[in-house]
Amino acid sequence: MDSNAASGTGDRPMPGQQALSSVPPEIALEALAASAIVVDDDGLIVAANSAAQIQLGRKAAELIGHDPHDLLHRDSHGHSLPRTRCRMRNALLTKDTRHGSDEWFVRGDDTLVQLSWLITPYTTDTGFTGALALLYEQEKPQQSDDGHSAPLTELDRLALLAETTTQLTSTLDVDEALHRLAALTVPRLADWAVFDLLTERDEVRRVLVMEHKDGILVEREDLQGPMPPVPAESPMPLSRALRGAASSLAGPATYQGPPDSGIAVEQQRLFTATGMHSAAIAPIRGLRDVLGALTLGRGRRHDAFTPADLPLLEDLTRRTGLALDNARLYQRQRKVAETMQRHLLPQLPSLPGLEMTARYVPAPDASSVGGDWYDAFALATHAHALAIGDVVGHDLDAAAGMAQLRNMLRAFAWSHPQAAPSDVVTRLDEAVMHIAEVPMATMILARLTLGEDSLWRLRWTNAGHPPPLLVSHDGQAQYLDGAHGILLGTGLDRARPDAVVVLPPRATLLLYTDGLVESPHHPIDHGLDRLRRNAASLAHRPLDSLCDSLLEQVRPSDNDDDVALIALRTPPATQEQQHGPPHAGVTGTEA
Repeated sequence: MDSNAASGTGDRPMPGQQALSSVPPEIALEALAASAIVVDDDGLIVAANSAAQIQLGRKAAELIGHDPHDLLHRDSHGHSLPRTRCRMRNALLTKDTRHGSDEWFVRGDDTLVQLSWLITPYTTDTGFTGALALLYEQEKPQQSDDGHSAPLTELDRLALLAETTTQLTSTLDVDEALHRLAALTVPRLADWAVFDLLTERDEVRRVLVMEHKDGILVEREDLQGPMPPVPAESPMPLSRALRGAASSLAGPATYQGPPDSGIAVEQQRLFTATGMHSAAIAPIRGLRDVLGALTLGRGRRHDAFTPADLPLLEDLTRRTGLALDNARLYQRQRKVAETMQRHLLPQLPSLPGLEMTARYVPAPDASSVGGDWYDAFALATHAHALAIGDVVGHDLDAAAGMAQLRNMLRAFAWSHPQAAPSDVVTRLDEAVMHIAEVPMATMILARLTLGEDSLWRLRWTNAGHPPPLLVSHDGQAQYLDGAHGILLGTGLDRARPDAVVVLPPRATLLLYTDGLVESPHHPIDHGLDRLRRNAASLAHRPLDSLCDSLLEQVRPSDNDDDVALIALRTPPATQEQQHGPPHAGVTGTEA
């Protein structure tokens, strides 16, 4: 059966057109002058043309079968980027048509090259579906005779608006969005970009002033800061823009007379400090309110802004307003969600002779609220419960599930203060299956008791969670691998074991979630080894300093998960303990 029959059409290709199915993808790509790679539905490279191999300094065998994000994509320092932050990877997997500018890729010789990319769906008549990625060096803007960008053609204007939309819709950070817009407009349109934003209390801040100087963008912090209030009747261009009026032109002469407001004074200062001879000012409008104003100014280039430039400026600020609206909404939701998460985490109890501290670090991306949690509470005299866990998911549902799980655990443990941790977790698992809205979860529950010998004992059970780490004061570190059972929510009926360990004097016990040790680029054993070695080297540090250093040194740079950590340290040995036999070590495991 030929390829046309297989496609169900039975037609021949149109004259001058060759069906993709008649040649392998790598041969079809050779017709493209640009660097091109094709990925399959799993996001793995299946073909790369010669141009891509030359530009990336890698043979086809070094590219095929790899995830292009993991293999190639880097930040400007050569570090790996978290997958959740990568627009290119997301476009490849969703097969959307997307564009990105001036991002960094690592060549086979470990040097970095700055490339732009274009992603588009790629299919063949044989049924192959995937995505095509074109990689290319961005052409620099053409320069006029006086060393500044030449006037934009209509095509240039459309390309600028498209690039603005792409850049602004791919971030939910207000500051990042403003910096991106400044980089798009300076020096292409102006020598200066000035952003004045209105706060939720209708106060004005000059949040960003960018200058093109000696071929680079320079942020002028000396011109940034709080601004006077917006006058209600002032006819001055910036005041009108901040009230939502149409865009307008301005120059030093605009503000030469007696100032009618504090904002006019600041504008006089701006024109004097920057040397701008021409400016275009437009409001930044959101869906409901005016969010601020953008001023583009020219100082070194001789041509002045004209009314013909204002429609482009208004198109730019319209897109900026939508982006800022989305970013502010996201930041409000993130703040509410993160506040909720932190309020759900408990205050640690005070245990006689024991030091205890905890940390919670949200994920860096939109999954900032997750199911990571810790808990510590009294059960009876000289007995306390310690718990740490991770509910599957990274959203408000996971945080809500975490709250359910923690509250049920407290109820079961408090109502049976003498029960073994395994019995409490078994009851909790049954409840998860029937009355909780928790898909799956891992956790450790431990019972901490003080013995007659004044030594603390830890009895614990582990439901699919990374093992606790015990570090002696002299730097010996061991994972407590005992009492390991299945995670919660599987529906399987398996006996859960317990294990007991005597905690030596001045020892440190660490309970943590997988965000501290897991990385998409390394096996978890690598992260566990990093944690063990770093914790051993920090054993002499105060407990708070130890936890902060572990988060800084161990947490993977490409981590896109939140982290919970709880640590405790036992008191120094008494005189009797100093002369008695050693007590450290796991003393037993019980099914």
